[in-house]
Amino acid sequence: MHADRLLLDCRLATMAKTGVPYGTMEHGAVLIDGGRILYAGPQAELPQSAISGSNIVERLDGRWVTPGLIDCHTHLIFAGNRVEEFEARLNGASYEAIARGGGGILSTVRATRAAGIDDLAAGAEMRLARMIRDGLTTIEIKSGYGLDAESEMRMLSAARLLGRKAGVRVHATYLGLHAVPPDYAGDRRAYVAQVISNFLPRVVEAGLCDSADAFLETIAFDETDVRAFFDAARARNIPVRLHADQLTNGHGAKLAAAYGALSADHLEHCDAEGAAALAHAGTVAVLLPGAFVHLGETQKPPVALFRQHNVAIAIATDCNPGTSPLLSPLAAMNLACCCFGLTPEEALAGMTVHAACALGLSAVTGTLEAGKDADIAVWEIESPAELSYWAGALPCRRSYARGKPLYTA
Repeated sequence: MHADRLLLDCRLATMAKTGVPYGTMEHGAVLIDGGRILYAGPQAELPQSAISGSNIVERLDGRWVTPGLIDCHTHLIFAGNRVEEFEARLNGASYEAIARGGGGILSTVRATRAAGIDDLAAGAEMRLARMIRDGLTTIEIKSGYGLDAESEMRMLSAARLLGRKAGVRVHATYLGLHAVPPDYAGDRRAYVAQVISNFLPRVVEAGLCDSADAFLETIAFDETDVRAFFDAARARNIPVRLHADQLTNGHGAKLAAAYGALSADHLEHCDAEGAAALAHAGTVAVLLPGAFVHLGETQKPPVALFRQHNVAIAIATDCNPGTSPLLSPLAAMNLACCCFGLTPEEALAGMTVHAACALGLSAVTGTLEAGKDADIAVWEIESPAELSYWAGALPCRRSYARGKPLYTA
């Protein structure tokens, strides 16, 4: 039996549904060939020919092995930062005063519009490098800071370039309805019409997006806007996802479910009807504790309702310059446990198997199972719960993306 690589003497947290917490297998082995997992299971059941036929054999001395982490909601591509606003708010300035002074999301829009593809990719590459040190192998990256066709396409092109350069899987999302640009101030409907008739077709025809997203909120876009955008995306066979019920209960979860969305994200104000709708549709609830903490929110997402209705829960950093400057998937897991009451097993599932589902990637990644891509992280820990326990630790010792070495500590 020939294979490219064999990992021996390890403990597996496969995150597969085996009836055992974390899908644990002691004394495990992982066999990799052609970028995919050929075998993940007890080492004792591995044929001797697999050992002799492997090009590279790595003995991991009892270290834990998990699926590579998946950050399923980020705004990683942008120019500039908003640190001055962060400091101003903590010194007493209001959001309104900051916005009147030219700050807020529109300051990021101005900087992003002025940046080229290479500059956008280079800035994001530094942020992504920090995430890779946390065992990340797959990331979702949204546009949404360009707000015109050319700038949005540059953002998405930068995301594609970043994936090729860094060696990770990038799921690119066209966040078509994020904010109304200054050139359409006071005429939101006209902007939505332009997105649908001009921007979206160009993005899709260029092959720059894997899904489409919108922000349903009183300060952003309403249900009529979102339905029109989602109808246009579905007509082009583009899956949808939604920023929903973050600041108010706009029944976004129910709307996302009605469209069979891959995910509904934030969800602090989701109600029982919304949770039931997500469960019925198989839409993943993506929780974003970084934004919750950074904004000083007090309304928590209804985790008990999600559990009651068996809604899959994912976790993400929501990395962005304004409301969640968070560069650590492990820190997001820790915050999800400490702020939202998730268990460590739920947190790890939220960054692996459920995050894969939120990106429509369940068939290829998210668990350690034969046939899936060899997206793997190796950890210096005593139990998988440590991945959510420590704040600021860097326990990842090495990782592989589709079978290729990605990171070594």
